[in-house]
Amino acid sequence: MEPGGLEWLLVPMQQLVSWGAAGAMVFGGVVPYIPQYRDIRRTQNAEGFSTYVCLVLLVANILRILFWFGRRFESPLLWQSIIMIITMLLMLKLCTEVRVSNELNIKRRSFAAADSKDEEIKAPPKRSYLGPRHAEEQKANQVPFWYGYQVVTSDVWPVNRCPKR
Repeated sequence: MEPGGLEWLLVPMQQLVSWGAAGAMVFGGVVPYIPQYRDIRRTQNAEGFSTYVCLVLLVANILRILFWFGRRFESPLLWQSIIMIITMLLMLKLCTEVRVSNELNIKRRSFAAADSKDEEIKAPPKRSYLGPRHAEEQKANQVPFWYGYQVVTSDVWPVNRCPKR
């Protein structure tokens, strides 16, 4: 058997391993969120899920995509960013729906209890770290943040377009 005889098998195997690694890279970041998504949907409770993690991952992946326009890198990493953004948006949508429906159910029960006066259902206290009086301040602080984010990311893109010296 000559040394080049196994080449017909090695080349497709290398391609298969390369495609498998790229697929694992692209979809590997999404896999941990599948059980969380199913659990939140099943229990209709999003208490243990942090939306701040979604925010950080969204910002990181958006920055990675913007960096790609300046300096091209491997396409599986670009696809990973796109898929992670879609995943985080789906998780945020589910958490928002669940939290809104839970708050509406609590308000309906408390309204019904106020009408019947037989049973008294008290709404659990809202878990706000800043307190209710700071809600407007918190919303007001988001506008400058997103404006600053826009300015910083728009400034990063042209810098990456500069030719190498």
